[in-house]
Amino acid sequence: MSFFAIVEQYQDFDFTGFFDRVTDAEVARSLSREKLSAMDFLTLLSPRAAGHLEQMAQRAHRLTLQHFGRTVQMFMPLYISNYCTNGCAYCGFNHKNPILRRTLTLAEIEAEARAMAATGMRHVLFLTGEAPRVTPMAYLVEAARCLKRYFASVAIELYPLSVDEYRQLAEAGVDSMTLFQETYDQEVYRRVHLAGRKRDYHWRLDAPERAARAGLRGVNLGALLGLAEPRRDLFHTGLHARYLERTFLDTEVAISLPRFNEAECGDFRPDYTVNDKTFVQFMTALRIFLPRAGMTVSTRESAEFRDRILPLGATRYSAASSTGVGGYAHKPAEQTPQFEITDTRSVEEVAAAITAHGYQPVYKDWDAIA
Repeated sequence: MSFFAIVEQYQDFDFTGFFDRVTDAEVARSLSREKLSAMDFLTLLSPRAAGHLEQMAQRAHRLTLQHFGRTVQMFMPLYISNYCTNGCAYCGFNHKNPILRRTLTLAEIEAEARAMAATGMRHVLFLTGEAPRVTPMAYLVEAARCLKRYFASVAIELYPLSVDEYRQLAEAGVDSMTLFQETYDQEVYRRVHLAGRKRDYHWRLDAPERAARAGLRGVNLGALLGLAEPRRDLFHTGLHARYLERTFLDTEVAISLPRFNEAECGDFRPDYTVNDKTFVQFMTALRIFLPRAGMTVSTRESAEFRDRILPLGATRYSAASSTGVGGYAHKPAEQTPQFEITDTRSVEEVAAAITAHGYQPVYKDWDAIA
């Protein structure tokens, strides 16, 4: 079975009508249930539930403490290539954008790894654009092996791979993957993905499942909030995470909450915006629906906002992020990031802020046992 079977179940669902009919009593009932159904979750995503945000925040806080304690796992991203064959309307790496393209050599990857590890960080996420001829499997495997010498945890955010390809990376030291569907709305998906391999909705949708079948310890998924109707996309994100939790009992499932951040190149504007209050509603609804799921809030968000939402469900924070190629050992004079960073604090500053709020920043939270 593919998660697409569940997507199809809601293809003709009247989300607008459902939201219009939600009452305060129904929100209260959903909040009172120990385990939420899909419709309870959708109720908590409704505009009506925004009036119950304090109660949602309190329950999300309790559940986060129960399952994760007062810890926040930290990581750094490393872009090793920005070559891409896709024509995503919203992305700075769009193949039509006249930006400086670059792929790190293995020696450059090692130099970046040394600089990143010097901060004390032991979790890294390495990323590429989607250009398999430029970053083939042999290159990715060697990059993973190189990074594994410096980091306890090596995660990937790459183009979708086959089960066998994910298995090769697992054998090279990769333990988890991130991949965003961007939007679960198939019509919008086709409209914003204009060229390249990423036009294949189904191949991308099933990638987290293939990674789990290959034996990766963790999968992280999400939708880019603003591309399509965000409540509907968050609903599908939550259902996708629950499907993976139920299908792969030994796999850690996590969710990222990226809000649309204007692309560096081009004039794309999203159809929707998600304000801070709605973001918090989404975050707390996800935590109540999926108490054991990890939750990542990246440096797309401001330092002040990330500090404020610490108690509400976040379990993973990126820090000192560079969203151009490399950027830690050497920062080129001309560099086009995939998206703009808002929280520009150093690793030490992010860790100090986490500590100041009564939480423990975790640089390393596991080791593989041979």
